[in-house]
Amino acid sequence: MMLTNSTALQTLLTLAIGVAGAALFWAIGFPAYPLTGPATAVSLATIMGAPTLIPPLLRDTVFVVIGLSIGSTVTPEVLETALAWPVSFAILIATLAAIVFAARRVLQHGFRYDRSTATLAAMPGHLSFVLAISTDLKVDVPRIALVQTVRVLLLTLLVPVLIVLWGVEGTSRLADAGQIGSISLSILFLLALGLGLVFKRLRVPAALLIAAMAVSALGHGSNLTPGTLPQPLLMGAFICMGSLIGTRFRGFDRRALPGALLAGSITTVIACAVAAGGALLAARIVDIPAAALLLAFAPGGVEIMAALAIETGLEPAFVAAHHVFRLFALVLLIPLFLRR
Repeated sequence: MMLTNSTALQTLLTLAIGVAGAALFWAIGFPAYPLTGPATAVSLATIMGAPTLIPPLLRDTVFVVIGLSIGSTVTPEVLETALAWPVSFAILIATLAAIVFAARRVLQHGFRYDRSTATLAAMPGHLSFVLAISTDLKVDVPRIALVQTVRVLLLTLLVPVLIVLWGVEGTSRLADAGQIGSISLSILFLLALGLGLVFKRLRVPAALLIAAMAVSALGHGSNLTPGTLPQPLLMGAFICMGSLIGTRFRGFDRRALPGALLAGSITTVIACAVAAGGALLAARIVDIPAAALLLAFAPGGVEIMAALAIETGLEPAFVAAHHVFRLFALVLLIPLFLRR
């Protein structure tokens, strides 16, 4: 019972810090505050020695919710858009591979990361999936979490600046399907849980996350379960996810912090440069503004890029289709890179 009480107290403390971080980042107008605020606050608290914790049951529940959210972006409109632009998808795959190879090489030779740690730290996105796989492997999870967190934070600053410098305004809008019904959401959750347990028996990495993504993508792509997840549910999931990122710094050597921050900054700049190059190349081939292609090729920050696309009217369906494709492509590419 003592252990249970201790776990509950540590969890409540962690979530309280995460909520405070989200509130602070909201107050100062920081992008993606439900994720970046808790990640920053809990990371700092953990590094300072606070006993932070997100228990496995809550972690798995969050993975299912986030997986359902990612899959909900696979709407018929997005699928129709995706089928119309195969060339830009091919260029996107090439930029993903180029980012991983370049960033991994820098991390291995410049910062002495081992190959698996460098590979996961170099991945351009899919933070929750990368962290889920990291926990199953003998890798330096705190360094991966820090490099990836720096990437998310810097992307929120760099990409909007580049969009402003391009000076392009769009007029397109993404259709709003409304909020998903409670019955449909319950069915998706149960199906995701069942399929996730099957994937776990098959030793599939991040089983619950992948299962939820697959079930939700099928439901939304076929228009059987249209609509987005309730905002309070997503808000809670992102706060827990950000807090989970922060807990990864338990036992992290403070002396290694400056080097990890530098590694995250350099790899993010590399990823942005490669993505911008791919966007400029694709703009010469397809009839889409380069700014919209940059949003589509941005190495992570799915929620941020989707929000920017909707806010600016820069081809939201096109951007959403590419980010969904990137997420599912990374699901296949990450194990391949690790195996190699």
